[in-house]
Amino acid sequence: MSRKPDWAREGATWPNRGASRFIAAGGVRWHVQIMGMGPPLLLIHGAGAASHSWRDVAPLLARDFTVIAPDLPGHGFTSTPSGDGLSLPGMARALRALLEALEMTPDLAVAHSAGAGIALHMRLKGWIGDGGIVSLNGALRPYGGGAGPVFSILSKLLFLNPLTIELFARRARRPGAVARLIENTGSKIDEAGLGLYSLLISATGHIEGALGMMAHWDLKPLLARMPHLTGPVTLVAAKGDRAVHPSVARDAQALIPESVLVNLPGLGHLAHEEAPEVIVHIIREAFGVDGRDSEPMRGSHEARSERDCP
Repeated sequence: MSRKPDWAREGATWPNRGASRFIAAGGVRWHVQIMGMGPPLLLIHGAGAASHSWRDVAPLLARDFTVIAPDLPGHGFTSTPSGDGLSLPGMARALRALLEALEMTPDLAVAHSAGAGIALHMRLKGWIGDGGIVSLNGALRPYGGGAGPVFSILSKLLFLNPLTIELFARRARRPGAVARLIENTGSKIDEAGLGLYSLLISATGHIEGALGMMAHWDLKPLLARMPHLTGPVTLVAAKGDRAVHPSVARDAQALIPESVLVNLPGLGHLAHEEAPEVIVHIIREAFGVDGRDSEPMRGSHEARSERDCP
């Protein structure tokens, strides 16, 4: 039987714990962190992560925004939904229900890796406003390129086999295992961050949620609709990313009308955990906020422009 992380035990030292709350919405019992004052800003983490991924970014953004950082369905301390709840449309619908329960309609979103697909889908549906989206190393290409269907099949087999999931969790508890996994993404994070990933990966329920998300992921409908996106989109591509190649952002930029490509040197897939101040600066710049003015400014993007982050 799969085991989710326990809030009383594993959650005792969870980052920004004071901002946490649990809310039932969309058939899911959510763990969500809310902090700050200002325009609502939705943070969406990627597959296999949780709200801890924003542990340093969220408090910095909370100076200018009301930050909403949930654990996605099946991840962290949020329950696993039934049916297609781990698919891209399913997660987007569930997030919409959460925002409705919170009585918040963000115009702005920041999304990492697979979370970028969720943010763009919600924008196309009109479930978040068109103030702007920042995609951090967005996984906006089917898994593995030509090997995508094979990867999907393997994910489904792993998802359906609890013995395999338990074996993965046991191996993840070995010394150095999580550090190697993170290094394979091109990132180096501190010991506290590694400890949080170790906590999550050792819980079979979290692994089951992450594998289920990958097994049910289908980006083709979203890619077909990307040319219809409205509102500015900033595509941040870390040049050292080994999980999502920087060319993915360039391909997405060719499809999204009002988009900016920001090339980020020296960092990997978890750039927001490696250098939170750098990422917060990019986010504030994308939304036209300099730390003194809490109102995001429109019109700061040019169609399909590109720049390098120093």
